[in-house]
Amino acid sequence: TQLEASERLRLGTLVPKGSSYFNHLKQMEGVWKQAPGGGVAVSIYPDGRLGGEAEMVRRMRGGQIQVGLLTVAGLAEIEPRVVGLQQAPMIFRSIDEVEHVMQELGKDLEIMMEQKGFKVLGWTHAGWVHFFAKEPVQTIDDVRATKLFCWAGSPEIVEIFQHNGFRPVPLETKDIVPGLQTGMITCVPMPPMAANFSQVDTRAPYMLKVNWGALAGGLVMTKEAWDKLTPEQGKHLLAAALKATESIQADGLREAEESIKAMQKRGLKVIEPTGPQLDQWYAETAKAYPEIRERVTEPAIFDRVNDILKNYRNR
Repeated sequence: TQLEASERLRLGTLVPKGSSYFNHLKQMEGVWKQAPGGGVAVSIYPDGRLGGEAEMVRRMRGGQIQVGLLTVAGLAEIEPRVVGLQQAPMIFRSIDEVEHVMQELGKDLEIMMEQKGFKVLGWTHAGWVHFFAKEPVQTIDDVRATKLFCWAGSPEIVEIFQHNGFRPVPLETKDIVPGLQTGMITCVPMPPMAANFSQVDTRAPYMLKVNWGALAGGLVMTKEAWDKLTPEQGKHLLAAALKATESIQADGLREAEESIKAMQKRGLKVIEPTGPQLDQWYAETAKAYPEIRERVTEPAIFDRVNDILKNYRNR
């Protein structure tokens, strides 16, 4: 079976229309149109118009969507071991480490994703996740005392938070702003760009600049759609997708800084932990690693990430 010239691919994503992420996808769309054999047409649906990430994955399996730019939360609906890219809070000390693990572990994950019927076109990330809170927070105990947003799709993570002294409140992403409004939650870990876009800072005007984790993700296509492409088309699409995911990464870091500045103009207060406080953050989060290793990532993946990091740090 070959992709008919009239067949349009549909790409679903949560990224906001007008963001640099969206603009890079639009550039990719233009390049895909020039693919050999009459081009490959794609329609992009941003802002979660095709549903949340779990819903988009369901639709990809059902053939209604062929391409998705998803975060790890969505990709884990396809292959749970992808959570190794986010691994455990505060395991990465720099963005270089995040990108290195993504490249190395990504090779293994691509094979696993393929076995589940999905082709990875590129890995990417949205930079660091920081804490946005209604009241000033600085130490890990300050954050433990908050009502902390936790993604509803992952009961194990909710329990691990509880076991480590936090008070997680499981909600869907779309319920963050209403949750802050009603006081159901008082603290949210999220990337600054997302906070700025959804104006979370107007409800949670304090940002603790602790690098809790990097928000990783990837651009994936169903194998069913991929297998309809000629080898030349596949090569063309893949090159454009890699360029888009790399640009998203580079721009994401810049936009994070710009987003923080924009929110500071609206009154956001940025709080930096002291050296000893940061040491405490690292020590306390590490206590959860054994349980994360067993229950969230799976031991082999957890150990693989640790090995990659160890080798990288000892270069």
